[in-house]
Amino acid sequence: MFRGIPVDVASIYEGESIHADKAYADLGRELGVELLRVASDTEVADGQVYVTGKNIQDIKKGDNLPFGIYIKVTGERLEEDIEGVFERRIHELMNYIQGFMHNGSRDSMWCRISDESAEAGLNLEHIGRALIELFKKEYRVIEKMEVSFYTEKEKVEELLKTTREVFARRDEKIKSIRDEDVDVFYGCLLCQSHAPNHVCIISPSRTSNCGSISWLEAKAAVKIDPNGLIFEVPKGKTIEEFKGEFSGVDEAIKEKSSGSTEKVYLHSMFDHPHTSCGCAEAISFFIPEVNGFGIVDSAFKGNTPFGMDFSALIKHIGGGIPTPGFLGISYAYMKSDKFLQGDGGWKKVVWMPSALKKRFSNYIAEDIIDKIATEKEVENLDSLKSFLLNKKHPAIKEDNSEKPDVSRPVSIPVSRGKVKVVFDGINFRVGELIITSTDDD
Repeated sequence: MFRGIPVDVASIYEGESIHADKAYADLGRELGVELLRVASDTEVADGQVYVTGKNIQDIKKGDNLPFGIYIKVTGERLEEDIEGVFERRIHELMNYIQGFMHNGSRDSMWCRISDESAEAGLNLEHIGRALIELFKKEYRVIEKMEVSFYTEKEKVEELLKTTREVFARRDEKIKSIRDEDVDVFYGCLLCQSHAPNHVCIISPSRTSNCGSISWLEAKAAVKIDPNGLIFEVPKGKTIEEFKGEFSGVDEAIKEKSSGSTEKVYLHSMFDHPHTSCGCAEAISFFIPEVNGFGIVDSAFKGNTPFGMDFSALIKHIGGGIPTPGFLGISYAYMKSDKFLQGDGGWKKVVWMPSALKKRFSNYIAEDIIDKIATEKEVENLDSLKSFLLNKKHPAIKEDNSEKPDVSRPVSIPVSRGKVKVVFDGINFRVGELIITSTDDD
């Protein structure tokens, strides 16, 4: 037990899941954000934890408070490019705290405290002190560190605004570098504690699923900790340039996934899609009835056209097992010029939440943006198909006779089962419904 903290703190709790019936309260479920900055020596009050708003002892069982985490670190060897890597470690290290669960990342994170830990007296000061001790133990290059927590809505919204500006600058830095410009990609195993077979491959054109680690940030991480969970991946020979298959990537992912995945496409979600974990910022998913795909992010609380929400989808694909037709992606990857280029890119997108569509309007071609449906125009698959036909979306054809006969099957999750879909290239038709059971949260 850490000194002065009423619960245990250790890596054995990292995979702990707090189900709703055992939860005391949620923090950030509707509005949550985290940010870590490298600051100057004079800007950091070492070891200090600040709480603005209600603390855990001030809230009632069942509450859901806005939640902001702002961390400042300093050190002679630290550089700005390491911020995203350290930021991603918040997820892992917070989950070391018994009875406290952290999910997501960046501006789509949320936390949960258990009844037992709340009753034991765990508060935000304890959590901040544990984070400081864990970070300094993990990274000797951190000389000073302070943590600020916000549970007041106005303060969290203020941090959110600052955070998105920082994220935009980080994402912009990588835009001038492309996959073909480098010989080395990077791999990340930070999420293997809860997704044992997941290996995240980070290239200049493909930021990590969680959105926290770009190619530049991974490069900085390896420089600081060459034996850590982020590692170099020699690109090797280009096997399939358009879909993004490289011999070095295949070798690395086979080794690091213990052979469960032998090859991946970095820019396609069919045949050999990249593995996914529960920390993905968004999910792209194939909709066979309209021969296109949708995108849903964790900020959208409604259902997709086939009746599943983000939480249900992430449970099906978040374990590190590739699911053809479904893929965890980051917001940054949606800005990439290689965004799912092996599947047709934005030309194949048929549905996304209205807020997400607005957020990425500058990256969607003018001739397609008005043809992408949102929850405001459609409620189900029938209305989606009507909308796309009316808009003459290029993904859908009125005559389905052009679709191929049975080729190879792939299972796609639905709310209480899986749909068997057969495909050749990116043309599909629905086959039989296979009923399976799913675990409720």
